[in-house]
Amino acid sequence: MPSVPILYNPYFIRAQENRTYNNILIDTGSCITIIHHNFLKRIHHQTFEPTRTSYISANCTAINIIGQVQLEIRVNNFITHVTASVATNLVTGILVGTDWINRYIKSLDILTQSLTLHDHTGRNTTTPLIQSNGMSCYSVFLVDPITIPQYSESKIKTSVQIPDNSNMLFEPSERFSQKPILLPNALIEVKNRQTHITVVNTTNRPYTLSSKTCLGTVSSSSLICTIPSSQCSQSIHHTSFNVTHRPSNPSYQCYVCYQKFLSTNNLYHHLRTKCYPYELRHQIEILTKHIDSIINRKKIQDILWKYGKLFDIRQPSKINITLNHVIETGTHQPVYTPPYRRSPKDHQIITDETDKFLQQTIIEPSTSPWCSPVVLVRKKDGSTRFCVDYRKLNDISVKDSFPLPRIEDIFDQLSQSNYFTTLDFKNGYFQIPLTPHDRPKTAFSTRDNHYQFTVLPQGIKNGPPTFQRIVNRILGPARWKHCFAYLDDVVIFSKTFDDHVLHLDEILQLLHAYNFRLSVEKCTIATDTINYLGHNICRGELRPNNDNIRGLLQTTTPNTPKEIFRFLKAAEYYRKFIPNFSQIAGPLYKYNPSNKKHRSNGKPVPFKLSSDEQAAFEKLKHHLTTDLVLRLPNNQLPFKIQTDSSQLGIGAVLLQTYPEGDRPVCYMSKKLTPSQQRWCPIEQECYAIVKAV
Repeated sequence: MPSVPILYNPYFIRAQENRTYNNILIDTGSCITIIHHNFLKRIHHQTFEPTRTSYISANCTAINIIGQVQLEIRVNNFITHVTASVATNLVTGILVGTDWINRYIKSLDILTQSLTLHDHTGRNTTTPLIQSNGMSCYSVFLVDPITIPQYSESKIKTSVQIPDNSNMLFEPSERFSQKPILLPNALIEVKNRQTHITVVNTTNRPYTLSSKTCLGTVSSSSLICTIPSSQCSQSIHHTSFNVTHRPSNPSYQCYVCYQKFLSTNNLYHHLRTKCYPYELRHQIEILTKHIDSIINRKKIQDILWKYGKLFDIRQPSKINITLNHVIETGTHQPVYTPPYRRSPKDHQIITDETDKFLQQTIIEPSTSPWCSPVVLVRKKDGSTRFCVDYRKLNDISVKDSFPLPRIEDIFDQLSQSNYFTTLDFKNGYFQIPLTPHDRPKTAFSTRDNHYQFTVLPQGIKNGPPTFQRIVNRILGPARWKHCFAYLDDVVIFSKTFDDHVLHLDEILQLLHAYNFRLSVEKCTIATDTINYLGHNICRGELRPNNDNIRGLLQTTTPNTPKEIFRFLKAAEYYRKFIPNFSQIAGPLYKYNPSNKKHRSNGKPVPFKLSSDEQAAFEKLKHHLTTDLVLRLPNNQLPFKIQTDSSQLGIGAVLLQTYPEGDRPVCYMSKKLTPSQQRWCPIEQECYAIVKAV
């Protein structure tokens, strides 16, 4: 494929060199001023002093210098002087380096395309920047397809249709800034219309590039740094080389309106004032209004504007990842359940939902032999949730044993953290692609049509393991260091605010690279307290979530074994906060709904709690009204265990010693079996110690 030349326009100014008009290249990366010998011959000049000093360009090739000459450079009747080196192989007629720039240039404004000069007397003059069309660059294409292993660097062979050149600058294509691989700017050598470029895969999965992929462009580079040849071998390892190359076109593009900008600051200002919807702009202001410091608030807001696409849910999205959800059913025949009979109102709800899903490409028409029925679930606010009953499909699906993180392990990481951010995925399952081969298994029918999901549907077996596996892979090494996720709930934690800014930027960058979407109204940013997984966490202390406790306290006296058991399981989630929970709740454990003695002909029978059972119910509610607080474990402090036993059960508490005294970390309790109740007290005490440890 032939390379397409693309104009590269460095910045020049119009000036007189020894009273001869010419365009001068402004090279902010060069530390000397250089004039080409052929150009010098065309102007009046003083006799130059011969010298044979070699200089090194940015790619370490030699620049032949044959002498030095004094030049007068006049800009708008503003006279300057400089000593210029005379070269025989310069890519332009004359360039001025930092020896002239630092002395005379007051400002260089890219936005207004102007340059202002000044001198020691305070005089100023402004001249426009000129972009020359004399230098071109060419596209670089990959020769052969290549797969780069995870966390690896590879040198790849590329083609470019230009003559041999040992002093070329490679710049990657803008589209690779959105990819999880790195193509660095580099100085390269072209031989036989081919060159080699380094590619870095920073992800934990292989990445494939197809042949004839356009990787970027190459163009001529200019002299940057000067090193006498006699000192080259000693100095080259201690010298920093830079390349002077500014693209003539803006490099930052708005993903909404595709307008281009010269800087990220201009792009972020455009997004928050024009292209982001008002609701998003307002929500970001709400998310950061609690930050008292104006400087700190701006740091966080800049990050949120930078990755604002994460919160823009106007268009549904699917994540960019090769790992899809698979429904493994072995050799089972398709399962089919016909649609349930519905009221006209329910049919309209189903039609509205399927129309919306079709528009968002969440579902597609299907001819699958599989079918599961649609169910409508009434929510607390009176609205309806569209679901599909996949119980028959789940019964024949092979279980995925990928682990979910233990909640206790998550909390143990937070004891030293003072700043938290929680992120919640917007319809997280609907962002996970479904393997095309398995889409027919998710089929469902309405009265009008037959559909199947293109993404991971709610209620499917192995949905949570798949989601956890994907999130773990995306977060990578950041997990358990300053971030972790429990399914679609991500928390970022840091000890200091400055660390939190860095951690937040890192995690949002990862999610942005994989095209995730977040629910902005459910996120909290850079706070000192969070509600996470039913708990309140604040500066090393753990409490139950007030809303959850309020719901338990509002529970009326149960009328069926099922109601008792439901209350007991909800309260059990906070058993680590309640001393001797097993002994207190002991009289209620017998009310398991599967216990047949509470049923007559398969139907529940009315019953009344005994006095002991009523007392246990009320005592549990009373304990929930107390100030339930635990300290998160601090590995820098000593631990202490206290145990106790009785005829009915054992109990223990894990303590840590703080300057203000012992503080509980966790309570443990267990009801003794009838045989254990016959043990002697010393055996029961020993058993309590063993269980506590």
